Amino acid sequence: MALLVALSELPQEKWAARLEVEAPGLEVRRWPHAGRREDIEFALVWKPPAGLLSSLPALKAIFSLGAGVDHILEDPHLPDVPIVRFVDPDLTQRMVEYVALHVLFHHRQMFAYIEQQARGEWNDLRQAAAGRVGVGVMGLGELGGAAARQLAALGFKVAGWSASRHTMDGIECFAGPEGLDAFLARSEILVCLLPLTAQTRGMLDHRLFEKLSPDGPLGGPVLINAGRGGLHVEADIVAALEAGLLKGASLDVFEDEPLPRSSPLWRHPRVLVTPHCASVTAPYAVCTSVAEQIARFEAGAPLANVIDRERGY
Repeated sequence: MALLVALSELPQEKWAARLEVEAPGLEVRRWPHAGRREDIEFALVWKPPAGLLSSLPALKAIFSLGAGVDHILEDPHLPDVPIVRFVDPDLTQRMVEYVALHVLFHHRQMFAYIEQQARGEWNDLRQAAAGRVGVGVMGLGELGGAAARQLAALGFKVAGWSASRHTMDGIECFAGPEGLDAFLARSEILVCLLPLTAQTRGMLDHRLFEKLSPDGPLGGPVLINAGRGGLHVEADIVAALEAGLLKGASLDVFEDEPLPRSSPLWRHPRVLVTPHCASVTAPYAVCTSVAEQIARFEAGAPLANVIDRERGY
């Protein structure tokens, strides 16, 4: 029984070596050295080459290195086998930390204090209570749901929006196209943790920014995107910042990664850029999960966290 590790843009050997430790009975192969492809029953991938997975005739399951699977679904020749996304408490906690940090950064007016420090200016800015600030979380899955609950625990007025209906204690939930405008109208800080699908691609654009709450205590809306870069339109973010439609932004993901040095986002005084690090997948956690899933699957148990291809997540 063999597993192929095919990780683009990542230190593949580190992950493969860890998997050999966690699953000693599994033959781990490194792309492009796949060997006899008829022996490969499982694959752990990140942005695999188009057509690679369909070239493995004995493939039983595909494991995504991260929580997102758009990098797999982009392949038009995918075989009809289960695709498993990575779900782990550590991954969730890291995202919750990132979201809470950046919501608090904007809420506590840190851009303004950084500017004051550069000028040597001592000025205590008036601070609104968290309960007066509407925070909207787009995406209420494993990561978004946990982030929304943490923000509510911090005292913010939290709402959530997702494609399908959710119910969460203490959080106002909206769903579908019919609920989007009402959700945006009460959101001054917008946190996006949506999956990237045909329906969500380019969703964070100028028209959407116009619908955010403009008159809350922060003095203007703020965008935090830690989902996928394909969710937003970067030219629209820059234009909205220049026009005062957005007061600030924290961006961890981008249309092209690494973010090109020519991008104005690097130099904008109201944008925080981080290098797709909001929730970094730990090799130990992923490899342990994959090894345990394969062992259970071979014993006849169903795989956990299998995505719905029609929904894209």
